[in-house]
Amino acid sequence: MRGTRLTVKRMCQLGSVSRAGYYRYRQRSTPPASQDRALREAIWKIALQWPAYGSRRITAELRHRGWHVNRKKLQRLMREDNLLCLRKRKFVVTTDSNHSFKIYPNLARDMILTGTDQLWVADITYIRLAEEFVYLAVVLDAYSRRVIGWNLERTLETRLSLAALEMALRRRSPSPDLVHHSDRGSQYASKLYTQLLLGAGITISMSRKANPWDNAACESFMKTLKQEEVYRTEYWDLSDARKRIGRFLDQVYNQKRLHSALGYLSPAAFERALPTPPATAQNPEPRG
Repeated sequence: MRGTRLTVKRMCQLGSVSRAGYYRYRQRSTPPASQDRALREAIWKIALQWPAYGSRRITAELRHRGWHVNRKKLQRLMREDNLLCLRKRKFVVTTDSNHSFKIYPNLARDMILTGTDQLWVADITYIRLAEEFVYLAVVLDAYSRRVIGWNLERTLETRLSLAALEMALRRRSPSPDLVHHSDRGSQYASKLYTQLLLGAGITISMSRKANPWDNAACESFMKTLKQEEVYRTEYWDLSDARKRIGRFLDQVYNQKRLHSALGYLSPAAFERALPTPPATAQNPEPRG
């Protein structure tokens, strides 16, 4: 004889409980792991892709992906799953300021930026390969944090930074008020470099002596680069390093990485969200 299946309503009547009470019990007895499984998987995917992200950036990234999550709950889940950021490491000084080139005053520290291409900042760092050191020069737009020029070489000679600047000039259209800021290193104070800047109508600014805080935006970028790309990758040789670092700078850092200073947008998304400046009215040509 086949058994009779009881409905929820009938079981509640037999047990002398309300249907609402039954459903509350069912909801309360559902294992938390089952409820949070999808959220945990989303957090893990972001943490694996961006190992240096903390709870604020992961919260912002989850919201970009359609999740509505409380940051305190996110912190609890991250703590339970031991999702820790990568350690920071110290840096090697690459600045040689013992030279006879002209030193320019620091103009950047007094600037109040209102848009892109008003202040470019430049710096150099080292990259350790399997059997040698190579050097990376970058140029960033200080307003959007976007990498607009870069170059990787075996040498610290002027051509390292010069090629990064030439890339920036090809990619952007400098405004008449653009300021270029760097440290006092010989690469940036050399005649070739300063002549290229002045020839493009760009004003030169340099940090004060032994004051890395004057170029804090570049220092912050270098730390991000080391934590999120360099320390996670083993480069075969210079060619492999150029390929992988170039992909990180142009496709990951510029296009995808969220910045707290940009309202948790990537540099590219931040620039796209900027208001379009009004078109300059054209004066009609005089009639003959």
